[in-house]
Amino acid sequence: MYKTLITVQQLKVLQSSQQPCMVFDCSFDLMDPLQGDIQYQSKHIVGAVRADLNQHLSTKNSTDCASSGRHPLPSRDNFAKWLSSVGFRNGMQAVVYDRQGVNYCGRLWWMLKWVGHEATAVLDGGLQAWEDSQGVIEVGITFKENSIEDGRFELSSEKANLIQTQQLMDNLGRPNQTLVDARSPARFRGETEPLDPVAGHIPGALNRPFVLNLNKQGKFKSAEELRSEFLVLLAGRQPSQVIHHCGSGVSAVPNILAMEIAGLGMTGLYAGSWSEWCADPSRPIAQG
Repeated sequence: MYKTLITVQQLKVLQSSQQPCMVFDCSFDLMDPLQGDIQYQSKHIVGAVRADLNQHLSTKNSTDCASSGRHPLPSRDNFAKWLSSVGFRNGMQAVVYDRQGVNYCGRLWWMLKWVGHEATAVLDGGLQAWEDSQGVIEVGITFKENSIEDGRFELSSEKANLIQTQQLMDNLGRPNQTLVDARSPARFRGETEPLDPVAGHIPGALNRPFVLNLNKQGKFKSAEELRSEFLVLLAGRQPSQVIHHCGSGVSAVPNILAMEIAGLGMTGLYAGSWSEWCADPSRPIAQG
């Protein structure tokens, strides 16, 4: 079972072994949401199922969501229904990837943990690494047939920690809560804000841009290197008390994954993130 990362070679062995496995292509472009589907149809790992941030990994139904912000999480029940609809089952290994440096596929990795599925891993290096290794590529759309005999995906206890705004507010400024913001330094400081109506960050948050988790080859740094970097960032704070966020709860996940790779445990995700926080003018903000 792969729970964090899977290499290209490991995925090839897994596919050839005929073990139950489903690969998901989570490619996306925040500034041009249609590009994800275009990229998927132009080329994807053979058999990969499309998982779109807007269509499948977020919801527009404000009465049946688990978070707010720009990319609200669907309820666990509705997400499980989608997994069932594409033929995903509890006994399968999930492998997720994108072509944007783990910016988007981490969302699905985290959501699968959230609905209780531990056998989920990010393809280290993404589509680029797969192509570099001459992995099989196909074009068009991959359809997954779903029959009654196949059964459905069943929810189990959460293996990921979802944090709500009130919990953040209740512990703001207290030593038992450490916030880590995955956005770029300029957005964190409030010098620019291309997506949300207010610039700045949650008071007391530390800044750890998610891109720092990858090496020059676009793969995750070693566990030792990640551990060292996060311990320096935390400066004595307890890893178990860390809550990650970003603009809308998507690019924060690579930091969660990196801390787990580093052996620092599964930390919390404030899925609503800055977009939810800054929507209420009564909530404090910081700049600089």
